[in-house]
Amino acid sequence: MLSVLLQLPDADIVFYPSLLDEQESDRLLTQLTETIDWRQDWITIYGRSMPQPRLTAWYSNPGISYTYSGITMQPSPWTRTLLDLKAKAEAVSGVVFNSVLLNLYRDGNDSMGWHSDDEPELGQNPIIGSLSLGGTRRFMLRHRAEKGLKHQIELTSGSFLLMQGTTQHYWQHQIPKTKRPVPPRINLTFRVIDLSVRLTSELDTD
Repeated sequence: MLSVLLQLPDADIVFYPSLLDEQESDRLLTQLTETIDWRQDWITIYGRSMPQPRLTAWYSNPGISYTYSGITMQPSPWTRTLLDLKAKAEAVSGVVFNSVLLNLYRDGNDSMGWHSDDEPELGQNPIIGSLSLGGTRRFMLRHRAEKGLKHQIELTSGSFLLMQGTTQHYWQHQIPKTKRPVPPRINLTFRVIDLSVRLTSELDTD
């Protein structure tokens, strides 16, 4: 399978342009749009509450919740389709994932702001396997310390982006809004939640 290693310092990012073909990607986009238990949470930015600019869902092994940006998501059980996609992501990455965060970008007004996937329960060097279905969206990266270091890549339907190593320590990423017409997009970010880290954190706060 064709892969491209992004030549970025302090990062280990590999892009696979065609994990899934066009026909399968289109079928999965329709299926997941209609069957996933989507939700829209509210977030607080600079003291102002507003709806999150996308729909989300969290599926995982039993008992694995996920907290980010003040939002705690309780897991839904894996569906057969999600397990099949997890197996494809695992075959490419060599990683056994135990959870997935799904994002539905309904149009160009939906977005994801600058952030790193660096919550403690993701482990010392988080591994994120990101599968895209539907409309192509621009994925932007910027280095935390070297402000001039930036990169962007077009995430096409059926593509898979693997971020691992020290990437989340040194880089932030975003999906910006766009005024150009763009079809709906679903992004599945497969993750490994380290339950021992979470248990240690909970014991420390008791």
